[in-house]
Amino acid sequence: MAESLTLLSWPWSVAFTIIGAFALDRVFGELPNHLHPLRAFGHWAGAIEKRLNHSPATSSKFTGLLALLLTLVLPLLVLFLLLNAIDNSLAAFLAGICLLYFSIGRQSLRQHALAIRDPLEAAQLALAREATAMIVSRDTATLDEEAIATACVESVLENGSDAVFAPVFWFVIGGPLAAIAYRLVNTLDAMWGYRNPRFEQFGWAAARLDDLLNLLPARCCALCYALAGNTGNALHCWQQQGANWKSPNAGPVMAAGAGALGIRLGGRACYDNIISDRPLLGQGRAPFSIDIQRSLQLLDRALLVGFFLLLAVLSVLYYLQ
Repeated sequence: MAESLTLLSWPWSVAFTIIGAFALDRVFGELPNHLHPLRAFGHWAGAIEKRLNHSPATSSKFTGLLALLLTLVLPLLVLFLLLNAIDNSLAAFLAGICLLYFSIGRQSLRQHALAIRDPLEAAQLALAREATAMIVSRDTATLDEEAIATACVESVLENGSDAVFAPVFWFVIGGPLAAIAYRLVNTLDAMWGYRNPRFEQFGWAAARLDDLLNLLPARCCALCYALAGNTGNALHCWQQQGANWKSPNAGPVMAAGAGALGIRLGGRACYDNIISDRPLLGQGRAPFSIDIQRSLQLLDRALLVGFFLLLAVLSVLYYLQ
């Protein structure tokens, strides 16, 4: 299993696994919550967090690191043993497709974005605000069309990296186990990576590991955004603005994406009733509802660019063996 789907494997094996995973994602989308394997992982992580982080006195970076290790070791060990028990090449190939499918979220991201775009285009701001609240952490109760579109486009661009490019990147590097490991860490960051009294210290290890695992995939995503849109503008915005954002990975991704689309992101937003003046990303006009669809199209073009670049790199590495 490990030999057939790692970085130096025959390129078509990797390519067909990626195609198969995206085909499953396109047809089925994200599995319902009660059927998704990550639901059990979420319960497992929640139980460990409650055990180790039950009071302010126990909330520390050390307990957070311990919880991170305890949460990850068991499911990854079980998956490692199961994968290595597969001795049939076709079964291994199908297992790789399924595990990568569980790791990506392109169709789910698209559905969430369209659930915002459709009411926004119909001037149903209340429904658009409710849908926006499902994918962002900012206050949405008073957002106008421009602010809703801004929030949605930012989410599409950032999650295009986190939920699509990064799992594929780690699959190519280390096979399906690496893709699942990334997804589990990303899930823990989503659960624990908050800057509040409960998680400020406890979630530090999960947040930093997620940042580390996204370091290279985010730059690959930013480059593909640039190549799939206004390349010169995207590269300029990435270089000049990417480092200004609070997240070391979201900054380059969103700056390149905004530059590729010729729009302006960032600016003022409200979180927990506190106004935040965020750095501006990109150049051009403010986003409108049409730019939600444009951001999804940019993501799709970027995926195609990344796929063919990957094939080229894998082919060179394969023939150099």
